[in-house]
Amino acid sequence: MRQVSHADRRDAADSTGPEDERPDRVGSFRFWFDDQRWEWSDEVAALYGYLPGQVQPTTDLVLSHKHPADRAAVADALATAVRDHGAFCSRHRIIDTAGNVRHVLVVADHIFDGTGAVVGTSGYFIDLTATVDQQRREVLDEALPEVVEARAAIEQAKGMLMLAYGLTAEQAFQVLRWRSQETNTKLRVLAAKLVTVAAAAGGGPVEQRTRLDHLLLTIHEYPD
Repeated sequence: MRQVSHADRRDAADSTGPEDERPDRVGSFRFWFDDQRWEWSDEVAALYGYLPGQVQPTTDLVLSHKHPADRAAVADALATAVRDHGAFCSRHRIIDTAGNVRHVLVVADHIFDGTGAVVGTSGYFIDLTATVDQQRREVLDEALPEVVEARAAIEQAKGMLMLAYGLTAEQAFQVLRWRSQETNTKLRVLAAKLVTVAAAAGGGPVEQRTRLDHLLLTIHEYPD
């Protein structure tokens, strides 16, 4: 799995304070069901307050950092993923090693072995703690005029993410912008695809979230 990285990556010691409020901090992870083995990128380690390679992630370690009010729900989501071999997706709060509370969104899909069996889940931790100030939003709109021109599709896609994950409008926009940059797909094109394909999917709330996770991670591969 390709590890998510940033050109301006800083040491974890410099990236956990309140002055570092980058809304686009994203890190990748893998979780195998049979032995509950974790792998995470340096960005996820930094999100929790650790230096690269400082600790070996485990389920106990991951859960120990969850906000007390969210810990039981995250533990249940992990247990359900292991039991049903489903993707681990969640929106919750973590407390890093410096005591800072961070809001994260976990977007994930399945890991398959050579026979096609589901053996784990992999995806991304997205730090939603920070909000983008108006100046950065104006720069984004100037750099991406298609965002303004195709606002309707983008607003619909934002609404879908807000409904599925309980995000604010700004947080939903950041998730879309991340996938646009990550897949080198124009934001308006990505949003329109997400709306069109997701609208054709059915199922209950749990299935819808799982499908949306999958679509969000693979929508750039769908034909135009």
